[in-house]
Amino acid sequence: MSERRRAEIEAKKAKLAELRKAREERQKHDNERKALERSTGPTIVARKEVDDLVESLIRGPSSLSRRGIDSALDSPTSIPGTPVVPSGNLPGPSSLSLSGSGRLSRQSDAASDRVSMGTSAVQAMNGGFDQATDRIMTPRIVPDLVEVEQELFELPQKERVTYNKEVQTMTSESETETPSEDDIRERILREREVAEAERLEKEKQLEEESARLDKEIEQEIREMTEEERNSIFSAPDFLDFVEQSTKIVQRALNDNYDYTRDYTIGTETGGDDSEGRRVKRVCAFWDEHHCKNRSITDVDWSPKYPELSCASYNKNPATINEPDGIVAVWNMHLLERPEFIFHSQSDVLSVTFSPFHSNLVFGGTYSGQILLWDTRSKHLPVLKTPLSASGHTHPVYAMQMVGTQNAHNLITSSTDGMVCSWLVDMLAQPQETLELVHAGHNKTGEVAITCLDFPDNETTTFWVGTEEGNVYQANRYDRAGAKAGLNQYDVYKGHSGPVMGLDFHPLIGPVDFSDLFLTCSVDWTVKLWRAKSLSKPSTTVHHLHPLYSFEEADDYVYDVKWHPTQPAIFGSVDGSGKFDVWNLNIDTEVPVVSTTVSSGRAINKLRWDHKEGRRAALGGSDGKLYIYDIGDMALPRESEWTDLQRSIAGIMGGNQSNGTLDGDSARIVAGR
Repeated sequence: MSERRRAEIEAKKAKLAELRKAREERQKHDNERKALERSTGPTIVARKEVDDLVESLIRGPSSLSRRGIDSALDSPTSIPGTPVVPSGNLPGPSSLSLSGSGRLSRQSDAASDRVSMGTSAVQAMNGGFDQATDRIMTPRIVPDLVEVEQELFELPQKERVTYNKEVQTMTSESETETPSEDDIRERILREREVAEAERLEKEKQLEEESARLDKEIEQEIREMTEEERNSIFSAPDFLDFVEQSTKIVQRALNDNYDYTRDYTIGTETGGDDSEGRRVKRVCAFWDEHHCKNRSITDVDWSPKYPELSCASYNKNPATINEPDGIVAVWNMHLLERPEFIFHSQSDVLSVTFSPFHSNLVFGGTYSGQILLWDTRSKHLPVLKTPLSASGHTHPVYAMQMVGTQNAHNLITSSTDGMVCSWLVDMLAQPQETLELVHAGHNKTGEVAITCLDFPDNETTTFWVGTEEGNVYQANRYDRAGAKAGLNQYDVYKGHSGPVMGLDFHPLIGPVDFSDLFLTCSVDWTVKLWRAKSLSKPSTTVHHLHPLYSFEEADDYVYDVKWHPTQPAIFGSVDGSGKFDVWNLNIDTEVPVVSTTVSSGRAINKLRWDHKEGRRAALGGSDGKLYIYDIGDMALPRESEWTDLQRSIAGIMGGNQSNGTLDGDSARIVAGR
């Protein structure tokens, strides 16, 4: 309803209230009048009405009202020109005389004449109401008179204008004539009939107006039918409004800031030494409707909004009407439900935010399709690749965006060894395809890719982990000393099961460790590797061994990631639900912090936030996305890079003494 229409309804309601109030006042007046008639009798009431009418008749333009006459009797100055009617026993002004003079003043004679004339006029006007008009005047205090000698001068008298009695009363005789009692009663009845008719007519008009206003208001605010209500509730604009407004309210309610925190407490006490090595669970994202009976297959953080993270989910076998795969975008300030939900016709196995477009989210599916969702659109993807031989036809477990703001590509890989490069705005067909084939493999030439990663500042050469447990290096294009495709001679051999995660060290700080990478496998281990120099490719099969093996896991190790800001820290998650944080500068035997996630079920994916690295997103097989904070461990010291150099040198020195390193791996690389 518009503001204008609402204002009109309020005005009508106010007017209706005024009409009802006026009607109640009239009814109250009538009830009081009827009660008075019942208590005093109709004769007295009629007498009062007669008196009122007589008073109104007397109050004419040519006569004095009774009230005016009474006032004149009380005060000689109340009505100019009106004579004073004296009491019979009180001395009036006409009876006063000067002491010793024996003469009456001319003014006293004139006043006496005016009094006598006024008295007769009043008696004639009242016509039978003499007793009602006579008033007893308050005695006046006459001062004592003294004898004064004065010289009198004779002045010429003014000519007095007199009028004939007929002239005075000819025009006003009919007006001052007292009406008879029958005339008064007849006039009262006539006026009462007219007043009653007017009252009934006005009452009728008010009733009609009230009924009309009631009908209009009822039409405006009438109860909607079920069909009308459903049509409004299902309108897209209404649903969008409810969705957006409830998100805003829930964000405000979920802000867990402590407004009563006392910052003076604990300032004088020393901190716990182990306080910086603790991890704290921040929240767990889960939605009954969308996440029930699903597992998280991949997670990622938004590069632009640090409070946003996304998770991809597989199929819910208990439902047939729900989409097979979904992607949920979660907000740290909105815990009860996802900020966005995206649908897929197949299980979503990998997901990533676009680092160059904050609204775009890419997903790889079990069917091989690559999907693109936009947070400005609805649930369905805005672009998707066709199911054809030109793209992927096998599950896509790995994807990564490489390049710069103005020149970037999405690199995807599937378990049939196919690597595709896509333009973001054109997914109809891949820009380039690369099939990784191992010609010397004894079983099949296909390389079943399970994970993929590019080193920092590298867009051509990448490393892949496979189902057989080996890691290979590959090139997108031909380059000096190497051809496009798989380098089948340099084999990073160390795992005895499928490689589940692979991550290169980020290029941060004063020392370059970007040739170090970590892998994890279902063989319950995490291994540290050094990538072989690209300038010296092997021409024969050459097995490269890991620098170190971390073997503290209690189950399959599903993912491993270097910390984005602290060079010596990395994290790993396994099938027992443990989240381990390792610091190579402190200990290489055991993690500095090992936390079991509350559910105790397998954790499939790990991803650090991009900016500070304080928070880690853990995707569980129970469908929950856990957010953990590692606190001050994310803050690197200035000596972290040199300490890591010494740690790596010690690891490599120990392995060299054991004879497990080749010449390239034994080389200690100083800071570049």
